[in-house]
Amino acid sequence: MSSRPDPRVLLRLLNLLAPYRWRLTLAALALLMASGSVLLLGQGLRLVIDRGFMDADIAALRRGLVMMLAVVTVLAMASALRYYLVTWIGERLAADLRRRVFDHLLTLEPGFFESAQAPDRAAGEITSRLTADTSVLQSLFGSSVSLALRNLLMLIGAVMLMLVTQPWLSAIVLLGIPATILPILWFGRRVRGLSRASQDRVAELGRYAGEALSGIRTIQAFTHERGERRGYARRVEDAFTSAIERTRQRAWLTGIAMLVVFAAVGIMLWHGGQAVLAGEMSAGELSAFVFYAVLAAGAVATLAEVAGDVQRAAGAAERLLELLDTRPSIASPARPTPLPRPLAGEIRLEGVSFTYPGRQAPALEAFDLTIHPGERVALVGPSGAGKSTLIALLLRFHDPDTGVLRLDGIDLRHLAPDELRAALGLVAQEPVLFTGSLADNLRYGDPEATPEALRRAAESANALAFIEALPDGFETSLGPGGVQLSGGQRQRLAIARALLKDPAVLLLDEATSALDAKSEQLVQQALDQLMRHRTSLVVAHRLATVVAADRLLILDQGRLVATGTHAELMASSALYRRLAELQFGRQ
Repeated sequence: MSSRPDPRVLLRLLNLLAPYRWRLTLAALALLMASGSVLLLGQGLRLVIDRGFMDADIAALRRGLVMMLAVVTVLAMASALRYYLVTWIGERLAADLRRRVFDHLLTLEPGFFESAQAPDRAAGEITSRLTADTSVLQSLFGSSVSLALRNLLMLIGAVMLMLVTQPWLSAIVLLGIPATILPILWFGRRVRGLSRASQDRVAELGRYAGEALSGIRTIQAFTHERGERRGYARRVEDAFTSAIERTRQRAWLTGIAMLVVFAAVGIMLWHGGQAVLAGEMSAGELSAFVFYAVLAAGAVATLAEVAGDVQRAAGAAERLLELLDTRPSIASPARPTPLPRPLAGEIRLEGVSFTYPGRQAPALEAFDLTIHPGERVALVGPSGAGKSTLIALLLRFHDPDTGVLRLDGIDLRHLAPDELRAALGLVAQEPVLFTGSLADNLRYGDPEATPEALRRAAESANALAFIEALPDGFETSLGPGGVQLSGGQRQRLAIARALLKDPAVLLLDEATSALDAKSEQLVQQALDQLMRHRTSLVVAHRLATVVAADRLLILDQGRLVATGTHAELMASSALYRRLAELQFGRQ
């Protein structure tokens, strides 16, 4: 990827402003009025000096001052209106862009965020894009663009009025403008690349800090605080160095532009003063000319500074558009096949093979399996055998490299992903809870669940007792990730959430792994009731929880190596027998 973002990418964001065209039009009118008012002040200044001061005409002086006061009033009102409208537009653009990017991110498959080959897709990096990068664009569209247009109009108007007032003096000032454009182009190229690099380093800061804070227990348990401090400090210094280099280039850009233009103004004042002394122009004309020249110089300096903002914003826009341009590999077909109602829950895998991106060994290989409606099937095998991968494929978090997965005879790729997932209930090995109340988290299973339904689900999952012991019961705020709850409590809430969903197919990935022996027994009873008359896939390392399954599937290195009941496998499978002896022999 190029380190030099193209400022033209900003034009792609303009379609976000289309719904607000009337506000844009009003802002443009306010901008024209404000710029025109500033230019009129120069003529007012000429009249006040020539007619009022030089001619000693009190009435003319009064008229000139009243006219300038009226112009300043219009200028103040137009500037206030312009400021409000462009700030509103900038904030609206940032809000719409954040929402559009976030909405799009939710359509991307989990593999997009989990790829070890793409660290720029980590949660901290993407969070930085949603916050810092959109803030950069808000500043550009809500302030810098308005300043640029305002100063461009004043530059054009000031140059025209200078030419009308004194053409030969104007040439002196105008010579400074091309001399200013050259450093803008030269330094602008460097600022562009440095801006992208600076934003990348700030994003890396967010990613590193988020990862460290989310793993604070591990860091402290291994007394690795010093190493994390060093790692974060190194990244802070990298970000600081990059930002200072970018700022140094922008400072040179602004300073050189101002020096060149105001040097031209100084030369102009020397020649203009001689013309006034020689009687070739009036003091009012010179004052007006100086006023316009200063306006032109200030406009060029501001445009030079805004050019740096544009380069920086181009880098931010490019990073955001990279996300918006990412197409999900797990997409809904143009005409999805509807699932039958009611859903029987038959699952078939036909020659399924799948390898995670960046890995060599397949997670599943030549996998054939049929699970009958209402059957309770347990997936057993050593770590890395492919058990959780099978669950992920059924949820269509990934698509197989070869082969077909079917639900009630329908290829999963022919189904809308949301309809497929609505028919499946998941209890993960490490359940995720979100910031909000306990009831909010349970309603992920059923957004319309009544308080009584929440209570029944919690009771069935053996969670009601600890919920009622919380300060606010079901309305207790859990904090980020449910950090206030134990692992077993989080697991039981995940089970209650699945109970509320009432799915046709249950996927239990080590659903009782975090429970103590007593809770495990009670929750297992609830799960037994829940799995009745439903197709159920249970991933388990503890064989005691699945020996009563209708069928056990033994996986090893991505292959199905044996299938049968507990008794049959004890007699026929050496791998299962070894796993059973390791576990039951210890009890």
